[in-house]
Amino acid sequence: MTEYNPPLSDMSFLLNKVFNVSALWQGIPALSETVDIETAEAILEEAGKLASGMIAPLNRSGDEEGAQWNDGVVTTPAGFKEAYNTFAEGGWSGLCGDPAYGGMGMPKMLGVLFDEMMYAANSSFALYPALSSGACLALNAHGSDELKEKYLPALYEGRWAASMCLTEPHSGTDLGLIRTKAIPQGDGSYQITGTKIFITGGDQDLNENIIHLVLAKLPDAAPGARGISLFLVPKIIVEHGQLTDTNHVTCGSIEHKMGIKASATCVMNFDQSKGYLVGEVGKGLACMFTMMNYERLSIGIQGIGCGEMAYQGASEYAKDRLQSRGVGALKDLSKPADPIIVHGDVRRMLLTVRANNEASRAFALYIAKQLDITKFSDDKDAVTKASSLVALLTPVAKAFFTDLGLESTVLAQQVFGGHGYIREWGMEQLVRDVRIAQIYEGTNGIQALDLIGRKVALNQGKDFGLFVTEVREFTSEFALSAQKDNGRLANMISQLNESIDQLEQLTQVVLSRASDGNELNGNAVDYLNAFGYTAFAYMWCMMSLAAEKEQQANDNPYFENKLVVAEFFFARILPRSNSHAAAVKAGVSSIMALPNEMF
Repeated sequence: MTEYNPPLSDMSFLLNKVFNVSALWQGIPALSETVDIETAEAILEEAGKLASGMIAPLNRSGDEEGAQWNDGVVTTPAGFKEAYNTFAEGGWSGLCGDPAYGGMGMPKMLGVLFDEMMYAANSSFALYPALSSGACLALNAHGSDELKEKYLPALYEGRWAASMCLTEPHSGTDLGLIRTKAIPQGDGSYQITGTKIFITGGDQDLNENIIHLVLAKLPDAAPGARGISLFLVPKIIVEHGQLTDTNHVTCGSIEHKMGIKASATCVMNFDQSKGYLVGEVGKGLACMFTMMNYERLSIGIQGIGCGEMAYQGASEYAKDRLQSRGVGALKDLSKPADPIIVHGDVRRMLLTVRANNEASRAFALYIAKQLDITKFSDDKDAVTKASSLVALLTPVAKAFFTDLGLESTVLAQQVFGGHGYIREWGMEQLVRDVRIAQIYEGTNGIQALDLIGRKVALNQGKDFGLFVTEVREFTSEFALSAQKDNGRLANMISQLNESIDQLEQLTQVVLSRASDGNELNGNAVDYLNAFGYTAFAYMWCMMSLAAEKEQQANDNPYFENKLVVAEFFFARILPRSNSHAAAVKAGVSSIMALPNEMF
């Protein structure tokens, strides 16, 4: 099984050469006083050591042992508790947390790279602190000062953890159907009763307390989503900073899953448990979406991490495994056969995985940049634009990263041939572990509906227009730059222009049919994919311009390799967007024609 090597060189290239974070952070006073590039790279280096040295070695053993449930008690696999203690002692739970409550206050651009390393090393382990980070964000945004002071410091310390309790046995995406009840107690608290399912980290033995964020309805609540409120329900009651009595929060069972077996996915029962309102009555769904949107990006990054780990294993194997003769200059007659890396189809698979991984990493950083501007900048216009881009691009990131994450792990598994199906090599676990990411936090079909319905059609493409304008400004700047006569780069920019033209035309088609719900529903996934490949073309152009500039100055093979992978993307992957565009233009008549009873 391949050891995990954090891609620190690529992360440094993106931070320094593509996004120029030194200038970005210096231009935002709240960040200039907190972080510089030297600090950032030191943090990432230490995170890489943690991921590769302590978290990754537990990945296969954790999968083999799995989380266990016995008489209501959940235990994590051997080594998890010790690794988590090290994780917490290092302050990683509060990496991007509010310094007012003990967080480190680091920018999200570091957070997404840290998350990628954790997911690549061990997705099951990474999910436990990921839920805590999202809950902290929601509590900090919507909780009372009393709740924040009472719970955030211990959450940032990693002494306590958190979970997100939405889904019920009869209610998945349609949360308006939830039955969990919240009864006012007259002292500012509420009595919470109900059952939630699919709760990641709902119970475990890593933390001394677990803080549940629970959606529930008051007795006189309005019907549907308007009647939902959000409550903080601790596993153990906290009084004056001390843990006191049990709060009648129990785990009824854990799920037996396809993958992420070391992550406890729990059925949680709340039996007249004491809870505290977060935000306003009836505004629970809006408050919870602060956490949900955090988790959507986080789960998208799970796709990147698993894809990166799969690529490392497959490329190492392909350079070592001898089989058949290559053709042309790549063959080596000194050996009885050539390594399979010389064969065209193997190279196609590896380059597909690598090109999508590297574009995904760049796009995750691009979205994190918008999140940092939204959170830290005092430029109101910049904040308004960044907030709109975050809303537009979050569903793209969650769905596109995770779809490609599965594709990447399957392709990497295929490189191994029969050995990819054998557990000892680690590839089949990555396929199983990443599969849930397409389902988590709203299935990818739901993400696509969010994009095409709420983020594009509902505001007549206004936010989409911001993205198009930015891309066009980028390509226009290239036309005026010293690099404009570089044929290699000019070809990429030309294809980006064609792709953004096509996506803009496609959006007009979507808007013209928006009154037909079937058109939106049936075309959502294809529209999101066309959007994703266009966004990746933008990322690859930014990376290529930076790499070409560095290559001319340094003559470093890294930068030439980056350009070669970019050319592969434009030649072999970007054309996929054409088929998705054609599908949307074809309409949904063929989808809706078959009677229900014929399925």
